[in-house]
Amino acid sequence: MKYGIVLEGGAMRGLFTAGVLDVFMENGISFDGAVGVSAGACFGCNLKSGQIGRSIRYNLRFAKDKRYCSVKSLVTTGDMFGAEFCYHTIPDKLDPFDGETFSKSPMEFWVVATDVTTGKAVYHKMNTASYDELEWVRASASLPLVAHIVEVGGRKLMDGGIADSIPLRFMESVGYRKNVVILTQPRDYVKKPVKSMPMLKAGYSKYPNLIKACGERHRMYNKELRYIRRAEELGSALVIAPPEKLPIGHIEHDTDVLQEVYRIGRKAAMDKLEEVKVFLYE
Repeated sequence: MKYGIVLEGGAMRGLFTAGVLDVFMENGISFDGAVGVSAGACFGCNLKSGQIGRSIRYNLRFAKDKRYCSVKSLVTTGDMFGAEFCYHTIPDKLDPFDGETFSKSPMEFWVVATDVTTGKAVYHKMNTASYDELEWVRASASLPLVAHIVEVGGRKLMDGGIADSIPLRFMESVGYRKNVVILTQPRDYVKKPVKSMPMLKAGYSKYPNLIKACGERHRMYNKELRYIRRAEELGSALVIAPPEKLPIGHIEHDTDVLQEVYRIGRKAAMDKLEEVKVFLYE
């Protein structure tokens, strides 16, 4: 039996996930495979490279750097999160990503993006941390209206959460029968229809299937939550989620807030640690 981990997105809520993953790594909890969506891909790749603390470290370091995330970056480059700075300058030079360990690790790692032409999810397995491979991570986290469409692998891609926010079904489809699922919203969360549909329709009129997927996202998301609950009842999934709504938005420059969300993730993981060990190893 293969054991997997599913990492939801949520922009800076992803630091909750980073806290969970660091506790897992510190305690020798490993997985055969992982799938990350948006922030889940951005921070989750450090699980395969074995870099404890890297996610919170570089987020604290660059929280107030306009090249990292700012309205100025959006206006001047078209990306709220600076594409070249975030996905290449930081991992290549400023806080190096361990691509060698990533490549050698036997753990499979998928990122999820949405094909803007079809409106469907695309699942890409990353084997290396090359420039093009990191572009898949960028694509997975490229939110509509605040990021460019990313062209990689012969496709035009955006945020994976549009088409598949919590890809437990995908992990099961590729042979992972037991999965830990990390959510970044509390267990009682119910997603509502997106309020920005008029802007999405205007901005992406060339991509009707993308607009349709955005309009249906809340139904897809809530259906996935129901599926996860059934998987829990069957004993094939174990969920770790924030105890309440995280005190952070999509964008955050206050390092105290970033640190607090990371701390909440660590505590949630510690509270579930023994249960996770039983779920995976017994």
